[in-house]
Amino acid sequence: MRTHPHAEAVYNVVPLDADGFGVKVSIPDTNPTMVSGFDTKDAAEAWVASHKSRVRAQSQPRTIFRRSAPAAATR
Repeated sequence: MRTHPHAEAVYNVVPLDADGFGVKVSIPDTNPTMVSGFDTKDAAEAWVASHKSRVRAQSQPRTIFRRSAPAAATR
């Protein structure tokens, strides 16, 4: 099973110069990126929690649905 690219990400909420907050996302073996546009620290932390939840959900093995045999006709 493949690991989600953000499964090992480290998130840091940082204050920005132009008011507001950003989240520095560091993924192993890549350059960090900044997600900005949060008015409050709480909003940035809520985004981190939501993103971690989505990553966990997308990392779960998926059930493969198979078409079942057609039901026998009743007379």
